[in-house]
Amino acid sequence: MVEQKRLRRLNDRPPRKALYVLYWMQAAQRAEYNHALEYSIQRANELKKPVVVVFGITDNYPQANLRHYHFMLEGLRETKDTLAKNGIRLVIKHRPPELAVAEIAKRACNVVVDAGHTRIQRKWRQYAARHIDCIVEEVETNLIVPVTQASEKENFSAATFRPGITAKLKDYLVKLRHTAPVRSSLKMDFDSFDISDVNSALAKLDIDRSVNAVGLPAGTTAAQKQLNIFIKNKLDKYPQLRNDPTKDAASNMSAYLHFGQISPLYIALKVLDTVSGGRDAYLEELIVRRELSHNFVFFNRDYDTFASLPSWASNTLVLHTRDKRQYLYSLKEFEHARTHDPYWNAAQKQMLITGKMHGYMRMYWGKKIIEWSKSPQQAFKTALYLNNKYELDGRDPNGFASVAWCFGKHDRAWGQRDIFGKVRYMSAGGLNRKFDPNKYVEKIALLENKAKI
Repeated sequence: MVEQKRLRRLNDRPPRKALYVLYWMQAAQRAEYNHALEYSIQRANELKKPVVVVFGITDNYPQANLRHYHFMLEGLRETKDTLAKNGIRLVIKHRPPELAVAEIAKRACNVVVDAGHTRIQRKWRQYAARHIDCIVEEVETNLIVPVTQASEKENFSAATFRPGITAKLKDYLVKLRHTAPVRSSLKMDFDSFDISDVNSALAKLDIDRSVNAVGLPAGTTAAQKQLNIFIKNKLDKYPQLRNDPTKDAASNMSAYLHFGQISPLYIALKVLDTVSGGRDAYLEELIVRRELSHNFVFFNRDYDTFASLPSWASNTLVLHTRDKRQYLYSLKEFEHARTHDPYWNAAQKQMLITGKMHGYMRMYWGKKIIEWSKSPQQAFKTALYLNNKYELDGRDPNGFASVAWCFGKHDRAWGQRDIFGKVRYMSAGGLNRKFDPNKYVEKIALLENKAKI
């Protein structure tokens, strides 16, 4: 059974007699380890009704482009096939999601939706809850601990967040058992946007095509394969190698987590089922750090602006706005990796080519944007713009928190210095103490040459 504390009613309408239970899939784009789907099946079985799943595709998701849509549709195609094997119809609508669900909900007993905490996700759910005439329930499935159970307020840092969420883990690190639907919805008649040929489907969307798709395989099967490789070959050395971008020590789960193609609970349980010495270090990142970013987005409505920063950080950065900068770069120069720094350029190129930047380099990357911009406010906009445009996991709580961290969020005050004030500084010399940055430059140059072939 799905834990009751994962559930939240979004309106005060009652269930009604109708044809099916409707699961509005949006943030959790998977057919496995999905609490919202499982809850929908349980409700449908109680009512002896089939489950129908709906997904809405909007052409104008903020800052999304071909790179993101391609990865999403590849994953959805697999999800649709997996649902069909379980007797569940996935109806895809080329319409704004809140309008798509409101239309199909007209024949629904009740509506279930997965939780999402960004501004647009909340807006969609609020609209749907107001315009649907039956009960709408939200289920938290992309977090291990529901955001309001982990904490009742925005937390200052991982140190303040960790005790509370750790105390709740025993209640939520629970295996999710699959329930088979008693009624099939496969023969129900719906008009659906065809994604069987992803390229043909993409051609019908009116989207930003300025950023190419990348070669990372999408979908739950690909995510599970990557996870198995990580656990078998990398987890043991994760604590020692995770901050070295010349090594392939990362789990590569971020894009799959962003699109909900894999469950963080599934990942955590797989890692917990090992005796690896890297287990605790990885779970710290997956649970404490990742869910702290959702805490930030949920409780801080300014999460994507300079105003989201703690006052000590914003004040000290603004105070040093007039400090002399040795280098200043435009957005175009940043975007095309045209700075004097080969290490920064390599990090930017990694993101341009692969849709991902190594986590340690993303910290250095953000810090240098502060140092080479006319103002901290401009730097914040530049970093977030580039992150959201090119990262596969851009436009995500993790991305918002990672950018804000470079400006002092979830960190403490350090010694006073030019430009940064009391915000933590990072230097090229610091890279040398962690790894050989020239090897990183060479690694990205090989990627760049391969991409040109």
